Amino acid sequence: MSEMKIVFMEGCFDDFEGTQDELNELIADLNKQLQDGTLLLNAEPLSEEDEKALIEKMRYKSPGSKH
Repeated sequence: MSEMKIVFMEGCFDDFEGTQDELNELIADLNKQLQDGTLLLNAEPLSEEDEKALIEKMRYKSPGSKH
């Protein structure tokens, strides 16, 4: 089985309101949690409504999107 990794969609941090250092720290923390297993252990399923909103947002930001 291949090692899991986090891939951030282009533009996913466009609305981030912190400093570059804070963003770097957030990304490092997420990767650390992925490596030690706590990211999945602490994950919660999305509600159906949140899942639909996320899919729509991803569709809007996808390359080749007509929106």
